[in-house]
Amino acid sequence: MIYAAGDYAAGGNPFAVLTAVVAPAILTNASSVLALGTSNRLARVVDRTRVVARELAAIGPGDSHYKSWAAQLDGLQVRARLLVKALRVIYGSLGLFVTAALLSVVGAIVPYWGTYYGQRLVFQLTAGLALLAGAVAVVGLASGCAMMVHETRLAVQNLAEEAKIYTSYRK
Repeated sequence: MIYAAGDYAAGGNPFAVLTAVVAPAILTNASSVLALGTSNRLARVVDRTRVVARELAAIGPGDSHYKSWAAQLDGLQVRARLLVKALRVIYGSLGLFVTAALLSVVGAIVPYWGTYYGQRLVFQLTAGLALLAGAVAVVGLASGCAMMVHETRLAVQNLAEEAKIYTSYRK
């Protein structure tokens, strides 16, 4: 039995295959932009860590501000770890979105491979794997975004603490 491409598309809609390929591609782009922004944030945290470490080295443990600067450094280390973890999850999601897009293309081509036993099974397997890869990627992307929100909260807290340090210098 030969299956036409429309037999697999939702309701025979020829745009179903296009939608199956475009959705992961758009999410891949979103993941890429998020990864770029996260990388930039990590670079800023690294730069700030260097400044705080120099400040700590310059004042020494006996200074009244030493504990405040040390707390800043600890906060920066927490933020750096969180950003690296977020990057791992975001890059994983990026790879899974690419996988989902590729599997969608393969699934769209399967009906044209000719007739052989198990063709429907190959299509169903590819569709299932694409759906699974896409779903895991969406969960990962949402998780990475949640980590970024948490890191942003920490950044704002660190900024407030830093303002207190500079204010105490003026007194």
